[in-house]
Amino acid sequence: MDHQYCKLEIFIPESHLEPLQRVLQEVDAGHIGNYDCCLSYSPVTGCWRPLAGTTPYLGSIGEISREPELKVEVTVRVERADETIAAIKRVHPYEEPVINAIPLWRTSF
Repeated sequence: MDHQYCKLEIFIPESHLEPLQRVLQEVDAGHIGNYDCCLSYSPVTGCWRPLAGTTPYLGSIGEISREPELKVEVTVRVERADETIAAIKRVHPYEEPVINAIPLWRTSF
């Protein structure tokens, strides 16, 4: 089955929400009908352990980190998903950002 849209889940520190919003607007992510800049976000707690050879934005090598983050959700046309993910990576502070692209079977628009 072909999907026209996917939802991106982006986990990011709250300090980077505004730069993320700007770059999403630049690539027209979150454009739904006669509205643009549509996204939602909610607070979450992220956990990770930086391994040897990394340069973590937050945390210390070998220690489990638990930090507040935002889970940002935005709808994107599938043909623009790669471009959007590349744009997100340009403003994301993490070495290994978590960006999930989930196909949407059906939308309300």
